[in-house]
Amino acid sequence: MKLKQRMVVLCAVLLLLGLAKIFLLDGGEGSAASRRDLRAFRKMEAGLSLSRGARLTHTLQSPWEIASQWVGPREVYPEETPELAAVLTSLSTARIERADVGYKGTQLKALLVLDGGQKVVFKPKRYNRDYVVEGEPYAGYDRHNAEVAGFHLDRILGFRRAPLVVGRYVNLRTEIKPVATDQLLSTFLTQGNNTCFYGKCYYCRESEPACADGEIMEGSLTLWLPDVWPLQKHRHPWGRTYREGKLARWEYDESYCEAVKKMPPYDEGPRLLDVIDTAIFDYLIGNADRHHYESFQDDGGASMLILLDNAKSFGNAALDERSILAPLYQCCMVRMSTWNRLNLSAIRQALVFDPVHPVLAEPKLTALDRRLSGVIATVKQCIEAQGPDNTLIEDRMNLPHP
Repeated sequence: MKLKQRMVVLCAVLLLLGLAKIFLLDGGEGSAASRRDLRAFRKMEAGLSLSRGARLTHTLQSPWEIASQWVGPREVYPEETPELAAVLTSLSTARIERADVGYKGTQLKALLVLDGGQKVVFKPKRYNRDYVVEGEPYAGYDRHNAEVAGFHLDRILGFRRAPLVVGRYVNLRTEIKPVATDQLLSTFLTQGNNTCFYGKCYYCRESEPACADGEIMEGSLTLWLPDVWPLQKHRHPWGRTYREGKLARWEYDESYCEAVKKMPPYDEGPRLLDVIDTAIFDYLIGNADRHHYESFQDDGGASMLILLDNAKSFGNAALDERSILAPLYQCCMVRMSTWNRLNLSAIRQALVFDPVHPVLAEPKLTALDRRLSGVIATVKQCIEAQGPDNTLIEDRMNLPHP
């Protein structure tokens, strides 16, 4: 075949592949909603390269004021956020004014106050990137890098329900100890040449501290949500019992979703679709520990399910815990916008610019890609079983679920 003919054939193949991807994204419908989701994704994709060192130069507002104004009943940050790079840079560089033990919980963390009074949660590094957490899918310490990866996956999927997270290196001697409370300081110790602390929490032990490399500790910073948006905690309808030999109802009753659809706040509004979105998110990152979840208070079920505490993720790249997907395969429904985003992937690009890059080891990125294929296959099975109209749901805020 001549070179010219080969080029024609190659162009034709590329065109067909492009059309196939658009067809897949639209679910074969080419709907206006699908095209809108694609345009939104392209805008988000163009902003993934969050350049280090970005600064706010066009406003007198602090980065914390800007981020607090983003928060609404259905999003933590808006679809278009030209200031996002600057806010994340401020998170990773701002002077630490105060350091204290973390808020109540089971895992080690510290509560920091940055220059300007902004509260953040610091989760220290406990494992190397290639460490494999054995045992139950919710075993092990929190993984700080999982918080970073989870935030960027939230952006890619278009959920915008996870608080802002960035990786950061802190010097425990010069940045933390001089501004630490006595309660936090009392948990510091040294192991060899490394400075460590064990904090205060349910599972915190002096025998199991988090240790810096010398005095430099890697961790993640999660931006505290504004106090004007108080949180309400809910038991997850697909939560585990955490008791050996005792199964939750959803683990043996395949019709469990029908019962959930009759219970407030899942009987109307967006909450059940949020739960299904979250199941997909958690399956991709390998988080089997969402026994509770938070929403904003007094919302009547209309506000979002907030994607907090994603650190029990990316523990074992070889384990695909399919039970995490139970809300999806038992309800057999998913938002059309979520389905559209699932057919696109940009997580590797999103993680390149974080200060603690590489955020994930290659096997864990490969696992995410593999799990993504599993989610797509599950949705396709639902479409084949009950048709696209009953599976792919337009986001209707106030109508009962079908």
